[in-house]
Amino acid sequence: MGKRMTTSTRDELIEALRNRYRKAHRRDKTRILDEFVAVSSYHRKHAIRLLNGERMRRRPEGSIRKACL
Repeated sequence: MGKRMTTSTRDELIEALRNRYRKAHRRDKTRILDEFVAVSSYHRKHAIRLLNGERMRRRPEGSIRKACL
């Protein structure tokens, strides 16, 4: 299994790619997205949302995710 990316590294990568992705033509967007998905291991749709600049909701500090039974 590969190494995981730190949050700060991930955020830097997203910021670096975001402007290029927004300005790119369709073929270039596909290439940028393919590379980003390979590096980040994100689902493709999630990666598209991040590169388009959509804000993702975060859980409040201290909240606990309940397990499904």
